[in-house]
Amino acid sequence: MLRPWKLELEIDKELEKAVYLQIADTIIADIRSGRLNAGDALPGSRNLALMLKINRNTVVEAYQVLINEEWVISKERKGIFVSDKLPVVQERQSIRDPEAEEASFALSKPMINFDDGHPDSKIAPVTELARAYRQIFNRKAKWQMMGYSNEHGDIEFRKTISQMLNHQRGMHINENEISITRGSQMAMFLTAQCLLKPGDQVIVENPGYKPAWKAFEYAGAELLPAAVDEEGIVTKDIEKLLTENKNVKAIYITPHRQYPTTVTLSLARRLELIELSNKHGMTVIEDDYDNEFHFGYRPILPVSSFDELNSYVYVGTLSKVVAPALRIGYLASKDPSLIQKIGDLRKIIDVQGDVIMEQAVLQLIKEGTVKKHIKKATIHYRNKRDLVNSLLEKHLEDVADFTLPEGGLAFWIVPKENLDWDAVTASLLEKSINIIHPKQYSSDHVINGFRLSYGSLSEEQLEDSIKIISKVLKFHTDRVK
Repeated sequence: MLRPWKLELEIDKELEKAVYLQIADTIIADIRSGRLNAGDALPGSRNLALMLKINRNTVVEAYQVLINEEWVISKERKGIFVSDKLPVVQERQSIRDPEAEEASFALSKPMINFDDGHPDSKIAPVTELARAYRQIFNRKAKWQMMGYSNEHGDIEFRKTISQMLNHQRGMHINENEISITRGSQMAMFLTAQCLLKPGDQVIVENPGYKPAWKAFEYAGAELLPAAVDEEGIVTKDIEKLLTENKNVKAIYITPHRQYPTTVTLSLARRLELIELSNKHGMTVIEDDYDNEFHFGYRPILPVSSFDELNSYVYVGTLSKVVAPALRIGYLASKDPSLIQKIGDLRKIIDVQGDVIMEQAVLQLIKEGTVKKHIKKATIHYRNKRDLVNSLLEKHLEDVADFTLPEGGLAFWIVPKENLDWDAVTASLLEKSINIIHPKQYSSDHVINGFRLSYGSLSEEQLEDSIKIISKVLKFHTDRVK
């Protein structure tokens, strides 16, 4: 089989980006530019390794990334080919922690609490953060930090966040297009207040993240729910909503790991969403709440990293990385007028963030503490995830469906029968177990599924509680049969 296409890439081993990712990203760029078309064959891994003078395993890893992200497909005994299911994006213009609401059905606090996916505070670098905070506060020039600073946050801190977004998440953003906030929920509130007006409509995932919905509703917007399936938000539903409604201003998505179901928005739907956003002048509000802890090759790049997307607001948080109680979030947008409005509103409700804390976190990032913690935490959470998966296979497989998540700190559990969730949650509370009631995710009818988080619980708590959850689900399943 002829493979006339040739990879034009000079491997730079001094770059922070791994070599296999350099290869994968170069091939992605060639697909998006049209150098590679649907159905085109890629060189065999051995040939490409010889061409680049690198180990064949590096090429295999690069191809695996492309397969995972759906840019290419592998055909047995034939080779690797560019996917033929990529929709065409017609407009190609380049423009320049969270905390879930918990359901409680008892007067006393449950012994074991399944939150929405909080990290384990016991492994957070709290000591290092406290040390850095004291050092920053005790500097000779500390008096300079006692006055008011920029409403968008410390400039050096914003530069570091922009570098992180550009290097690790494929974005093209600078420090003047970023605003630091007190957590991702504040970022969502500021975005809603400055982007929306009464009568505007916002498309949301159903099931989805209700605290964000409340921010949009508080701004006077009407919510339009779109279904979620195994590929993420259903773009046909989005298109139908856009056809039937004339005031759709924005769409709110959690594409990396959809909240609460943990599914990843497929590449085809990402491109369809971008096309719909551009066509209808709809701003994409992307909540990347769970990016850091990923157990595969790498996290899927944000929708906001695509140059084709004309209008977006990207929201993230550092709370899960540094310390659960640390309220530092951020938003990024290419719209200068929106950033200006957000800054003006920020000055009214909160003149500035915690400058000293921003400097302390900046110090941890620069000295490598944050990177080291993420590496350590990823191993910690992967082991916990694998433990939970084995417990679920042992105790829940007969009564519920679930998939092994590629990252994040939670599983999505779907019982095989439609259950009475008021009764289920009440039964669990009687046994000192609290899960978030599925109505906290649902728009109209209560979804038949629940989010089982594992980040903040011990192995003993997880084992004991999953056994009890299994018995309760089996009991209520038998009642509806």
